[in-house]
Amino acid sequence: MQRKPFIQRRHFLQAGSVLALAPALARAELTVEISGLGNERIPIAITTFGGEGVLPKPISDVVRADLERTGLFRLVDTGDQPLADIARPDWNAWRGKGADVLLAGSVRQLANGGAEATFRLYDVVKQAEQKSAVLSFRAELGRNAGHWIADRVYEQLLGVPGVFSTQIAYVQKSGRHYMLQIAEYDGANPVSAFTDDEPIISPAWSPDGKRVAYVSFALKKPVIYLQTIATGNRQVVANFKGSNSAPAWSPDGRRLSIVLTKDGLSQIYLVNLDGSGLRRLMQTDGIDTEPCFSLDGKWLYFTSDRSGGPQIYRVSVDGGEAQRVTFDGSYNVSPHVSPDGKTLAYIGRNNGKFQLTVQDLSSQQTLILTDTTKDESPTFAPNGRLILYATEVGGRGVLSAVSVDGKIRYKPLQGNGDIREPAWGPLAV
Repeated sequence: MQRKPFIQRRHFLQAGSVLALAPALARAELTVEISGLGNERIPIAITTFGGEGVLPKPISDVVRADLERTGLFRLVDTGDQPLADIARPDWNAWRGKGADVLLAGSVRQLANGGAEATFRLYDVVKQAEQKSAVLSFRAELGRNAGHWIADRVYEQLLGVPGVFSTQIAYVQKSGRHYMLQIAEYDGANPVSAFTDDEPIISPAWSPDGKRVAYVSFALKKPVIYLQTIATGNRQVVANFKGSNSAPAWSPDGRRLSIVLTKDGLSQIYLVNLDGSGLRRLMQTDGIDTEPCFSLDGKWLYFTSDRSGGPQIYRVSVDGGEAQRVTFDGSYNVSPHVSPDGKTLAYIGRNNGKFQLTVQDLSSQQTLILTDTTKDESPTFAPNGRLILYATEVGGRGVLSAVSVDGKIRYKPLQGNGDIREPAWGPLAV
């Protein structure tokens, strides 16, 4: 049988993200705990990539860690020998090891000082190649290259994009200092985008992943800023009388929904990125806060006490009558809508515990995902499979994550001091 030719798109990875700017001072990563998946995990063999010893971090190690961390893959032992590029896999041998899928690859140095990684993904059961590609990158970005390959493998096998190349933002308080941190999806290699002695809250990513909106108290009151990640340049968006808080991006990235008290109680407004075009969305006598856009940009979900206790509502971005969304329990706050618009994540109070909860927006069915007591700030992964949130362990703020069905949970990501206010960035482009 003639071997399938290896002619695939060539990709290039540049040092264009904040993660390539500087080494991290501390490193901590989310690790997975799996329950209830059993034989649903895909058995995958990932061989050592030939020539990857020239890199600071072996690519195959990164891919293994990424896929294993999802809880959806079971790693099959491959030994230390790489599979040569020209070699045809011994299908029976790999089946004998229990592998349904095989990933092999190689790395070579380029004349310009960079590197090139080649990978091939095989279906061992069907005895066929599934996917292959070439990636050119700077040698110091080997970890990023591993994330890129893991994303392609994940999407090929599961049909949804991987999130290994994405970033998260969060606020870390250490001593008197508040730091807006940008890290890899698992919390590795954090870099401080902004540091101040006054509080920072409510980071929110732009849809293109190039900017973050957040609230800073540097002026001794809450003011909303936009900051460009690559350059560090920042600008004031809202500094009205009273409180300026809770920024949320529209899906087209052209405006923000914000919460102001300039006219009395907390109310929701829409504003352009340069601070112009301010428009109040509703006229109410209650407190409206924590807005979140729907996927299509037509609705805003928000928290309001208009029914007595805090509940989640939605309203058209054109204004009008708000519709109540949550009915289970007397206290539900911090809405966040999944990327596909089908699921609402929020924090509900249950027997005195503040816990991460999800609600199917079509059936209204709810599910409590955590057994902790002080959960805050849920944020969906951009593929909708995981929810990152803040909670407390031992009196300290930490980050954790859980799958939307509750079967996959992650041990908390802890750092020096309190970690809170997570926001998951968009898919890498």
